[in-house]
Amino acid sequence: MERSPGNRGEIRDFLASRRARITPAQVGLPAGTRRRVPGLRREEVAVLAGVSTEWYTRLEKGHIGGVSEDVLDAVARALRLDDDERTYLFDLARSSRQESRTPSRRRDAEVPPRVRWLLDSMTASSAFVRNGRTDIVAGNALARALFAPMYDSVTVDRRGRPNIARFTFLDPVAHDFYVDWDAACAATAALLRAEVGREPQDRALRELVGELSTLSPEFRGRWAAHDVLIRHDGVKHLHHPEVGHVELTFQSLDLPLPGRAVHDLIVYTAEPGTASEDRLKLLASWSATPSPH
Repeated sequence: MERSPGNRGEIRDFLASRRARITPAQVGLPAGTRRRVPGLRREEVAVLAGVSTEWYTRLEKGHIGGVSEDVLDAVARALRLDDDERTYLFDLARSSRQESRTPSRRRDAEVPPRVRWLLDSMTASSAFVRNGRTDIVAGNALARALFAPMYDSVTVDRRGRPNIARFTFLDPVAHDFYVDWDAACAATAALLRAEVGREPQDRALRELVGELSTLSPEFRGRWAAHDVLIRHDGVKHLHHPEVGHVELTFQSLDLPLPGRAVHDLIVYTAEPGTASEDRLKLLASWSATPSPH
């Protein structure tokens, strides 16, 4: 059974956006003289995927629930999807087969004590656990010190829990905190897009996307691009209000917790012998010092 038209709309927009970015020359097809758009036509994608035009047109309209994995693979190759985009397409197909039509409240998985002990033992690195909605659900002392602008933001929820997406798009402080704010926006929107593919029935996720779409023109633009990011690793430049510029490498690790909810352990470290390491150590020493009573 296929889901609601909302799911079909996401499938349609995603496939159309991927089709539009491929030029005929990239796949060895003539451009022609009557082409109205730079990307591929539906019939051209159908030829590349080895299916009929009628069939691909139906697929792009969102009727994806009964499609085999082999056919999805062929479409993914024709559209030159990367690994994250391919996973997203398969997630959309899986979710379209689910019978439930009513968005529901997912109960957040509790972070077990052993994970909190692990976080607290990492005194030289900033480490936190992030769920698919980009809530920071647990963090060590250095994470709270490094990301103090986020923990102190007006965008934290009623439990005092930061949300990376709300901070990035809705708090002006984020413009200064992230040296490359545009890159942070792009990655954050793409992470949320991947989560929508995994959990389309998550009401809190839908509400978050709606809130950001209403309040942030930057988010609306990023969301319309339909970019997808499942794993986010690399280098990040932050401007901390207390210690200044820090350049950190960050690594995302899958963290199995009860239930289907996706959680990542994110660890930020500095290259040994650098000024950023000195500044991170300074933050660590401050976070380890008991507050005066």
